[in-house]
Formats: sequence, C-alpha cells, structure tokens
Amino acid sequence: MSSDTRPLIIACGALVTELRAVLRASDFEESVEVKYLPANLHNRPENITPQVAELLEQNPGRQIFVAYADCGTGGHLDLLLEKYPTVNRLPGAHCYEFFAGTTDFLNAHDQEPGTFYLTDFLAKHFDALVWQGLGLEDHPELLSAYFGNYRRVVLFSQTVDQEIVSAGQDAAHRLGLSFEHRHVGLKHFAEAIPVLFKSQSKSDEIKGE
Repeated sequence: MSSDTRPLIIACGALVTELRAVLRASDFEESVEVKYLPANLHNRPENITPQVAELLEQNPGRQIFVAYADCGTGGHLDLLLEKYPTVNRLPGAHCYEFFAGTTDFLNAHDQEPGTFYLTDFLAKHFDALVWQGLGLEDHPELLSAYFGNYRRVVLFSQTVDQEIVSAGQDAAHRLGLSFEHRHVGLKHFAEAIPVLFKSQSKSDEIKGE
C-alpha cells in the first residue's frame, strides 16, 4: 500500500513523453504521482486491466485517474472502473482517438476504414512493437494476413519532428501502404486530463501547439 497521498495517475508507458509535457506545462509535474505500466502491453491488451486493478487495490482512498483509453481491453477496463466510481479514464477506444479528438478520429475512420494509425511513440518504436512484435521480422509472409485489408497509414503526430514523420513514412513503406501525416499536437490529450490532476495556468502553451 502506497504512503504517497498525492493524486495518482496510472498511465500507459507509451504516454511518458506526452503526459510529462502536459504536467510540466501546467507547473504540476511534482504535485502528482504517475505510475507507468509497460508500453508493450499494446501487444497484450488482455493484461492491461489486471495490472490497473492491482494498482487500484494498492492505493485505496487516493484520487486516481487512469491514463488509458479502452486500448483493446474489450470493455474490461470499464467493467473494472465501475467498481471505482470516482476513477475515470481517457476517452475513446485508443490513443489515436484521444490525441486526435473523437470528431477528427471518426472522420478519418469514415474516410478510410482500412487505416493503420500511428502516434509519435508508435512511429518511433514501430520496429519493436509492430514489425518484431507481430513476428513479421521472422515471418514476413504474415504481412498480408495482418495488413491485407489496410489501405493507408495515418500518423497523428504530437510534435513537429521530421524524424518522426520519416519513421511513419518508413513504416508505411514496409507495410506496403500509402502514408498520410496529420499533426494534432497535445490539445485534446491535455483537455482529457481532469483539472484535479493539473493546473490550467499554462493551458494556452499546450493548446497553441
């Protein structure tokens, strides 16, 4: 059981850079505790809910926010949080949605349902999380089985970094798909973090990206 009484954020390890940026811009980084779960749970989403549950059980009575969307848990994360009525999570089905905003994400999906989405983190770590994580390194013949119904890759970028854009382009090339880049910044992500867990003193700094 934790002796820390600060508000707690239970977060996906893929959000380290972005969450730190939001809290830092609000002068609130030291006022909350953040516990990050392994980013490679992206490939094992069935393990997300049990690990979140363990941290919730270890921190009774604390103000807690879960920095995950559903993220492939198939509704199990929401079923868990029904037992903790004061605990909320990030909106939407995936990180692509809370970064892009629901409206833009759904518009992109309606425009082309066969879209594989990347964030900054997933573009940078495409090789480990996707290419090797799905076994394509050793079994390239699986490419059509995994991605045969996809038509394009869309990078929803959080930062203006040409290296990340280049990584997204390379990922699309390796998958044999077209590439599109849409810069979304951190505005929607920052707005999804409850005011309880951050100050709004520098909100314009985030929203202006």
